[in-house]
Amino acid sequence: MKMHFCIPVSQQRSDALGGRYVLYSVYLDGFLFCRVRYSQLHDWNEQLRRVFGNCLPPFPPKYYLAMTTAMADERRNQLEQYLQNVTMDPNVLRSDVFVEFLKLAQLNTFDITTKKAHLDIFLPNEETIKIEIITSDTAERVLEVASHKIGLCRELLGYFGLFLIQFGKEGKLSVVKKLADFELPYVSLGSSEVENCKVGLRKWYMDPSLDSTLMDCRAALDLLYMQAIQDIEKEWAKPTQAQRQKLAAFQKEDNQTKFLELAREVQHYGYLQLDPCTCDYPEPGSGAVLSVGNNEISCCITLPDSQTQDVIFQMSRVKCWQVTFLGTLLDMDGPQRTLNQKLELRFQYSEDSCWQWFVIYTKQAFLLSSCLKKMISEKMVKLAAKNPKMQIEVPEQSKSKKYHIQQSQQKDYSSFLWRKSKIKIAKDDFVFENIKEEDL
Repeated sequence: MKMHFCIPVSQQRSDALGGRYVLYSVYLDGFLFCRVRYSQLHDWNEQLRRVFGNCLPPFPPKYYLAMTTAMADERRNQLEQYLQNVTMDPNVLRSDVFVEFLKLAQLNTFDITTKKAHLDIFLPNEETIKIEIITSDTAERVLEVASHKIGLCRELLGYFGLFLIQFGKEGKLSVVKKLADFELPYVSLGSSEVENCKVGLRKWYMDPSLDSTLMDCRAALDLLYMQAIQDIEKEWAKPTQAQRQKLAAFQKEDNQTKFLELAREVQHYGYLQLDPCTCDYPEPGSGAVLSVGNNEISCCITLPDSQTQDVIFQMSRVKCWQVTFLGTLLDMDGPQRTLNQKLELRFQYSEDSCWQWFVIYTKQAFLLSSCLKKMISEKMVKLAAKNPKMQIEVPEQSKSKKYHIQQSQQKDYSSFLWRKSKIKIAKDDFVFENIKEEDL
């Protein structure tokens, strides 16, 4: 599925000879990832084509005459589509050509030199392990180093991920984003400008039954146990009083296996809970707390009369979804580097044999979208296991495993849209003028 790449603005710059060129600001999951020129992306595409041939998406052509505003807007949009589409091929995502270019782009954008550094990795029990890295190490590499230090089996790395996590007041925890394998954690952490943000290690799957795959590895068992305790303490998982008493007894005995067996019966075990947000159901402006996992979106909605209503949306009845930016984008060279001020995620859902759109307004829209994608991919893996004729490759699970699904059955369920009427831009910036709301 597509990565959440977007290019909201392009800026005119002057080179050393007095000429003018356009610099494109590339965002990933709502955060500034890098700034690059068309010529850099063009050369990168040529390198990719020498490796992968004509299976790559089309790249915007060169213009040999001065571009009009409409032509510049079209190129920006085409480059954005190219970045989204080229990431749909897992072989491209893992290639050295792909990773090395984005590593250099991220380093150069934030003026980071390649050098040795130390990075704190927070475990689910909020203890820290300090690892020695190179500033140009990708999240995939940093995860390998951290996992080696705690003794996590290499073949299980695909079940865990690195996240940017914000630690708030009174012990509150908020997952900001999942770091992509090719991202540089050292750079992403420093450039995020999220207050009290740290790099955290957490499991990265939405199907609680996958726990059974990890139980024979002591380090993996420890991580699951830590995260289960944390989720219960943070009230992300909601045990009954009877379950809570039994869990406390198992915890006192340090019986991790029994604890996790019971924990899997707890409501919302293994779910990721988002920060409080608003939605348009059952009426606009309703407060909501979302928990995502086990092939569902669970919403605890606060009604105008302060009563609460639990609503569950099953992923099997979700047709598609889209993320839309509603906020402002000011001072691209200054401190504001995120797009998550005002985001919405809307999804099309089948209810009573009728397709309806439901809208969620949350700064974690990209994270929510990533969770939905994860649930879809896990479902496809299960289908592939039942049907040998299907062919799909799922890169985020164990790198040594490949699942196959016919090309005709691959779908892109998500998209990203802009609403230009609500975007304010700095002088010499250009944005795409005609943004259309399109049915997915």
